[in-house]
Amino acid sequence: MDASDRKILNLLYAGLNDASIARQLAIGHRTVQRRVQRLMELLQANGRVALGARAQELGLLRAPHTVLPAAQCAHLPPVVPRPYST
Repeated sequence: MDASDRKILNLLYAGLNDASIARQLAIGHRTVQRRVQRLMELLQANGRVALGARAQELGLLRAPHTVLPAAQCAHLPPVVPRPYST
């Protein structure tokens, strides 16, 4: 398992679909599909949710409090706080 596989696992665990992962990592959609399938076989997971759970169980995911470098967040829209309503 290489660094790209770990990036895919983290993005998958964050809830991104294959197309979004492909855009985020600037790789092909089909490449993501093949790698996710290979990761499911490698980690003996029978689906995406099981793959994320297995990756977390094995300590393969980045800590949830880790801050992404600005370059990796540049495509995301700015966070705008919503007004508090009662």
